[in-house]
Amino acid sequence: QVHLVESGGGSVQTGGSLRLSCVASERILSVDTMAWYRQSPGKKRELVGSFASDGSVVVAESVKGRFTITGDTVKKTVTLQMSRLKFEDTAVYYCHGDTVTLIHDTGIHGRLPELWGLGTLVTVSS
Repeated sequence: QVHLVESGGGSVQTGGSLRLSCVASERILSVDTMAWYRQSPGKKRELVGSFASDGSVVVAESVKGRFTITGDTVKKTVTLQMSRLKFEDTAVYYCHGDTVTLIHDTGIHGRLPELWGLGTLVTVSS
């Protein structure tokens, strides 16, 4: 069952912009930190940026000044605004939730250390 749903991926030319959104399902009661990771072919998954419940924001150096991450851990949403996209930004982008409290299929409340979305593909071409 998918609890984190990403949207907004697609194809864009270098220098263009895209906006990715992630929304947590109603079964997620709380999440401490929401983040975006990405993974390019042959590379490890890397953190792009995160938004914590205390309002702190982390942005990777490789995208600083081009990408902006905003979120709301009460509404359980996180958005990644990407501008001046480069070819090397091509990747599958994953939404991530840290320290997640949710309702299982059984109706029982539980806690997971982390949760991943299925990912959305961003392709940047010249």
